[in-house]
Amino acid sequence: INKSKATVIFINQIRMKIGVMFGNPETTTGGNALKFYASQRVDIRRIGQIKVGDDILGNRTKIKVVKNKIAPPFRIAEFDIMYNEGISKTGDILDLAATHGIVEKSGAFYKYNGETIGQGRDKTKLYLKEHPEVLTEIDQKVRDKVKEGEN
Repeated sequence: INKSKATVIFINQIRMKIGVMFGNPETTTGGNALKFYASQRVDIRRIGQIKVGDDILGNRTKIKVVKNKIAPPFRIAEFDIMYNEGISKTGDILDLAATHGIVEKSGAFYKYNGETIGQGRDKTKLYLKEHPEVLTEIDQKVRDKVKEGEN
């Protein structure tokens, strides 16, 4: 694997340990070799469904880095995985913009430059998809803010 510069990804499932009184009762199958030799281990869980009416359009996903020999471990990320597009870039930009104060969020309303751009997260994402120039502007401001924080 090292000579060919290949990446190997193992997907595993969680089982419950019986009789655990304290600590995490979850474990992965197959022994401890994979846990020991892996450079990175990531716990991926669905935390909710994204629905419009009765139609399920995607999942809200939470990822926790359980082990990382390459970068800092124990980081957590949340994002949308939409069935028709994959990871939602628009949703990520909106979440980061709200976190960094670029887009104001008050209740269910999202405001950008004093103008309401949507009521509810889904409608705001739709507005940003329909107005790519606003999305690009917000994206650039988020990138500048994150770079500013690194220095």
